[in-house]
Amino acid sequence: MAWGMLVLAGLFEVGWAIGLKYTEGFTRLWPSVGTVACMVCSLGLLGVAMKTLPVGTSYAVWVGVGAVGTALLGIWLLGEPANAGRLISLGIVVAGIVGLQLSTPG
Repeated sequence: MAWGMLVLAGLFEVGWAIGLKYTEGFTRLWPSVGTVACMVCSLGLLGVAMKTLPVGTSYAVWVGVGAVGTALLGIWLLGEPANAGRLISLGIVVAGIVGLQLSTPG
């Protein structure tokens, strides 16, 4: 259950990271409201997951899911480059997330 909450927290992190792009410096109301809502959900779910999981693992996985998701959506939505080095590096981050999950009880 804690791992599911942690991954969901990471997905909400993707939401607020991408949302920041659309807020235009928090000058657009609805993108700003959505971004702040994603921030609150992300941090709330991270906090719940940390009740069970170690803080170092939780934070690393949260950041990793957020970073990989944000980079992939940046490629897909914003036309950011998808070169081999970038994709391989994202794969390494995913491997680290999987490694942490396999080596952490909970």
